Amino acid sequence: MDVELVARLRGVISKLARQLNATSTDEGLTPTQYSVLGLIAVRGPLGLTELTELEGLNPTMLSRVVRKLDDEGLISRRTDLSDQRAVRVQVTPAGTVVHQRIRAQRTQVLYDCLERLPAEVTDELLRAVPMLEAVAKELK
Repeated sequence: MDVELVARLRGVISKLARQLNATSTDEGLTPTQYSVLGLIAVRGPLGLTELTELEGLNPTMLSRVVRKLDDEGLISRRTDLSDQRAVRVQVTPAGTVVHQRIRAQRTQVLYDCLERLPAEVTDELLRAVPMLEAVAKELK
């Protein structure tokens, strides 16, 4: 395997992520805040420990993000019924709207970019999606 080509792939993935993350700022959220909101919206109510592990944030940083999202009315905190000491967070209707809007913006940004490329390049990139999903699954 060509290590230099793998390094280029990593660089491209990082650049794409940064550019797509910039769309969350239109909603007044940092990329990390949107990422946490997205996890909560997609995976349903989550405990803070589980959310910390999934997002890879330290508990202090996660606490700040959760507080901001809660203050903005995008998520709500609830006592875990199975453990009264624990808290679970869930997306609110307003949070669902914001999540869907950012997701649609990011999809549109990428769609517009692919539209400007030659059809053969776009077709090849789209054929690679299942393979890239397999890579993402391996990285978990």
